[in-house]
Amino acid sequence: MAAETKRERARSSIRTLRAEDAHAVTEILREAREAVFWPESSVKEALGWQGALALATEASGRLRGFLIGRQAGDEAEILNLAVEMKTRRRGEGGVLLKAAVNEFRARGVSRVFLEVRESNEAGVAFYGKHGFSKVGRREGYYQDPEEAALVMEKKFAG
Repeated sequence: MAAETKRERARSSIRTLRAEDAHAVTEILREAREAVFWPESSVKEALGWQGALALATEASGRLRGFLIGRQAGDEAEILNLAVEMKTRRRGEGGVLLKAAVNEFRARGVSRVFLEVRESNEAGVAFYGKHGFSKVGRREGYYQDPEEAALVMEKKFAG
């Protein structure tokens, strides 16, 4: 099984998320109950925001995961990140997160923020593994179901 996972990962590539990917993004989000659902129109709108960063992983012509973030001055925020259920735990999310962090750092960002559902222990652990630490809590941040968000931050040295 480990060899199969490595082969899957090797076939995937990272690229810029495009407007024509919006439907695939919403399909991934329908499965990802811990993520915030965005309709296609919101995905397309986010791609046009000033400071936007939108990345996708793709294999065999199929979108497998995506990340949308935004930079404002010397700070950035990961707004949404999800990977299709059947390809989770194969490194797709980590590849997307590392690429985004590296791009934000290259743009001169000093720190990156994100919110994660308080009950999403796997998500909190995932972000912690990638150098994010808990810095706050936002009560009632998520809806459907209503839940607090943990605010996490990754700072860049000097």
